[in-house]
Amino acid sequence: MIDVIGTDAGAPHSLPATQQQQLRNAALIAAPKRLLAALDAWEPCGEAQQRIASDNPAVLGDALAALDRNTPAVVLASGDPLWFGIGRYLSERLGAERLRFHPGPSSLQLAFARLGRSWQDADWVSLHGRDPLSLSRTLQQRPEALAVLTDPSRGGVEEVRTILSGSGLEAAYALWLFEALGHADERVQCLEPGQTTPADLHPLHLVVLLAKPAAPPAAMRLPLFGLDDGLFLQHSDRPGLMTKREVRIQLLAELELPAQGVLWDLGAGTGSVGLEALRLRPELKLLAIEKRGGGARLIQANAERLQVKPCAVLEGDALQLLGAMAQCQPTTSVPESVPEAVPAALRRPDRVLIGGGGKQRAALLKAVLQHLNPGGLVLIPLATLEALAELRPILNNAGLQVTLSQHQAWRGQPLGDGTRLAPMNPVLLLKGSAAQSSNTADSGSHQS
Repeated sequence: MIDVIGTDAGAPHSLPATQQQQLRNAALIAAPKRLLAALDAWEPCGEAQQRIASDNPAVLGDALAALDRNTPAVVLASGDPLWFGIGRYLSERLGAERLRFHPGPSSLQLAFARLGRSWQDADWVSLHGRDPLSLSRTLQQRPEALAVLTDPSRGGVEEVRTILSGSGLEAAYALWLFEALGHADERVQCLEPGQTTPADLHPLHLVVLLAKPAAPPAAMRLPLFGLDDGLFLQHSDRPGLMTKREVRIQLLAELELPAQGVLWDLGAGTGSVGLEALRLRPELKLLAIEKRGGGARLIQANAERLQVKPCAVLEGDALQLLGAMAQCQPTTSVPESVPEAVPAALRRPDRVLIGGGGKQRAALLKAVLQHLNPGGLVLIPLATLEALAELRPILNNAGLQVTLSQHQAWRGQPLGDGTRLAPMNPVLLLKGSAAQSSNTADSGSHQS
């Protein structure tokens, strides 16, 4: 039997007595070179025992495979051998039946222990020889806590900081750096955005990202438009489900926002597009509708963060709300099935962004066109060709001027000692513009 023992920085002295006895009884001990000296200091190697370095997995595998199955052997590893350790390789090479595992504290456990924070809700990503895009994707899910096993050969913590910044989430996370955990020269520190990475960075290090409490952004320090994704509060169970910055900028341009008028944001999500529109055009009247439970509360919270005031934020099915609006006069009651009436002042939009609808998207678009002001505009971001084929004829048949464009953005991601461009999902923008009536003086001042 081969015992694979996970160790901490104090091994072998810190190992339990039973595991120390396994070391004494072993005919072969394999350990990283840095541990061989500690083994000799603990107990000199006897004639009946062989000690070898385990740093080369292939050589280690050959040595263990050559052993008689009844020969006792020990492999010393760091932390938990089955968590990004030698354990997986040994199981594949020798078979699990020949191995007995004794896990020690992993680097992840030690890191969260230093923070004094439970880690049952933590996510983790390894960058050792892996595509850094995995970290970007995980960050878009906005985990509360994320441990990152760094790859020193690709920059280590610097690679993490680059990806974090490129994801627009630098302000959303506290970055904790852990170096040489468990060793005498252990160092733990929180690196602020813009703070220089230590020049004497230890090669053995990992990073833990902890979500910061969402503090209101300083309005005077925000750009005119194109806010970072991390500035918006998101649903905790659907993080990352929002219109990304690059697409949001294009949508704001395509909406051709008037100085005044009514803007509908249907399927508003976090409210990012409509709220940014209010920052550009403060006199616009914004109606935001989001079907998801808690959506209205989230949009209002984001509005407060950005110091803008939408006229109405409704939670419910947009098609149902518009149907009730068509049936009811401003003074009549709305059916109980409809959570809230659309205010009378918002019932004739000048600009409409349709970000939702699902299987009802065609019916929703038809309902929108019934209320669109002369000279109005409908903009629909689409992800599939099927949706385009379904909706474009509706705009054509309604006599709108139709334009179509596709937009693709890339974000820089570390690759070795350079940078590669990681693609984001392409977006089709379907746009319909209604003709201006002859008796309307200004598209931004329509009367409802």
